[in-house]
Amino acid sequence: MAQYLILIYEDETQYEKGGPELWAEIGQAHARFAQQVGENGAQILGGEALTPTGTATSIRSDVVTDGPFAETKEQLGGFYLIEAKDLDHALTIGKLCPARFGGVEVRPVMDTSGMGE
Repeated sequence: MAQYLILIYEDETQYEKGGPELWAEIGQAHARFAQQVGENGAQILGGEALTPTGTATSIRSDVVTDGPFAETKEQLGGFYLIEAKDLDHALTIGKLCPARFGGVEVRPVMDTSGMGE
């Protein structure tokens, strides 16, 4: 089994407008997703929601700036680290991931076990 990161990109302003009902609905959708991952023969190894981009600090070379590096329509809002059989399996899981106001990116985790030897 290989590891894949599911990155969740959404328009975070939609959550500011939604209120507690939206947060409850999204929470239920992610709970369903976690259940579906297991039902589909994969495993969640970790994951977290991220605070809004206004809390970010960007570093480019030696320059430190408050906020995200670039303004975009969709921001990275959270991630799941999963274990899946292969990329096709990870994509099947990624399609189940809730991202009502955007989409997800599935990316393999690089095997760095041979580096630095």
